[in-house]
Amino acid sequence: MRFLGNVMATIIGIFVFFMLFFFGIILIGAIFGGESEGVEVKNNSVIELNLENISNDYAGKYKDPWMDVFSEKKSVGLTDIINAIAVAKTDNDIKGISILNEDSSLGLAQSKELREALIDFKKSGKFIMAYANNYSQRDYYLNSVANTIYLNPAGDLDFKGLSTEIMFFKDLQEKSGIKMEVIRHGKYKSAVEPFLENKMSDANREQTTALLNSVWNSVITDISESRHISTARLNEIATGLLARTPEMAKANKLIDIVAYEDVYHDAIKKALKVKKNEDYNKVSITDYAQKTATTSILSESDNQIAVIYAQGEIQSGEGDVNVIGEGSMRRSLQEARKNKDIKAIVLRVDSPGGSALTSDLIWREIELTKKVKPVVVSMGNYAASGGYYIACNANKIFAEKNTITGSIGVFGVLPNFSQLSTKIGIHTEQVTTNENSNYSPFVPLNEKFKGVTLEGVERVYKTFVTHVAEGRKMTFAQVDSIAQGRVWTGSEALKIGLVDKIGNLNDALKEAASLAKIKDYSTQNFPEYEKDFSDILAKLPFAKSKEALIKEELGEENYFVLQQIKKVQLQKGIQARMPFEINIQ
Repeated sequence: MRFLGNVMATIIGIFVFFMLFFFGIILIGAIFGGESEGVEVKNNSVIELNLENISNDYAGKYKDPWMDVFSEKKSVGLTDIINAIAVAKTDNDIKGISILNEDSSLGLAQSKELREALIDFKKSGKFIMAYANNYSQRDYYLNSVANTIYLNPAGDLDFKGLSTEIMFFKDLQEKSGIKMEVIRHGKYKSAVEPFLENKMSDANREQTTALLNSVWNSVITDISESRHISTARLNEIATGLLARTPEMAKANKLIDIVAYEDVYHDAIKKALKVKKNEDYNKVSITDYAQKTATTSILSESDNQIAVIYAQGEIQSGEGDVNVIGEGSMRRSLQEARKNKDIKAIVLRVDSPGGSALTSDLIWREIELTKKVKPVVVSMGNYAASGGYYIACNANKIFAEKNTITGSIGVFGVLPNFSQLSTKIGIHTEQVTTNENSNYSPFVPLNEKFKGVTLEGVERVYKTFVTHVAEGRKMTFAQVDSIAQGRVWTGSEALKIGLVDKIGNLNDALKEAASLAKIKDYSTQNFPEYEKDFSDILAKLPFAKSKEALIKEELGEENYFVLQQIKKVQLQKGIQARMPFEINIQ
């Protein structure tokens, strides 16, 4: 026994040694890396705007400083990028911006906000040039702001209008015996429609068509202004696929030059007056954003405006940069409310919704906060269902024209396996003390239990609509007529009173300053997430997530199908969620 104990102690000792050695190396590297002076921006430089790794508005920060040591140093958010571009406008060392991105994951509302920052940058007289081997429709929307647009001779430009595809699982349920029992309020609450039908309902088709047309009109209006092509002509080009080759794209004035990347870089050298056989100075946007974040002061004012980022699906718990959790959100609102230097709050919402309960808890915290300080909402790509729930009681609401919002409706989903269990020979018996003490997914849903669940859905819907009515100073009937789960774009939402103004995050900050009666201000970002050691381990290379492994094996398309099924299984409790399956192409 003593021998075995010594062997185990030795093994454990070796394991602990290697763990301490491993983390010690990481810690030393992080500490000394953090002490470096950072990137040097040389005179006559160009910013390379590669957006491949930028997806969120906010990159996040942690309450525990040790988490920052282990976090990704290059992580920046879109807000950091936009602030960096504002600094670059007046930076004498920066002469222009080169947009080199093959695959951006930004949403359309985010792309619009970035476009506006780039348009403002051009007012300085500095150039913006863009090059790609292929332009997706989403990327072309952003790149169209450039002074000169290059396209590889062997590449293509995708410009054909918008579309979305929705999967339906009714037949699959009947064949498999796995059924999703749906209880909902709202004729447009199409998040659960795929489990009820084999085709799109008239109401869902109506709202989806209106949504796509509104977003598309916003997109081509912006492209029209940048490229000096009428929206009517842009529609003709899209309908006829008249920009499908580089030559056709140039002939129709969507791009300027068909050439390889070396020619593009030679053109930048010419603009900088650098010899062809010499390299020109360049700095990546992420490096420049990190440098400006630590060296630039946009305002020295003691007055602050808190910017609280609510991005991702709404769930219980702490949350992170991809999930809106009640813990981090409520704590952020409380801290901002109690901080005397913070004069106003801007809530940046980019969310399709989620848990109705968590949405209500965040709504309540905002209700308490606006009694002390003004709260202004800035909507990003989405502020729908639960995302709108947490926004509806703000003093003012801003949205982009192509923001997806509304979806005021709720639903509940109860998985039922009774048909499957019968098919494969599984039988169950329930023993209860009371008639309604148990819901079993292995027996058919009875009408009484369904009625009780529907009652809960109706109660949450009534609460939701009441909150919107009070926040937007409308009657219950007025909100109900534009609710029912229907999704609207920002421009449509403005007309029906769900938002106050069309504008970006900067516009919301100006409004917040006005409401707080301050002229100069600095900003402080929230939330600060409370994470522990297990979260550190999850970020290490050898701790790749199960989802990442499955995605590698199944591929993007099959993984997407699996995710739709998984999301339904995770929807515990009544949901205030937009149609998550909408994926605009």
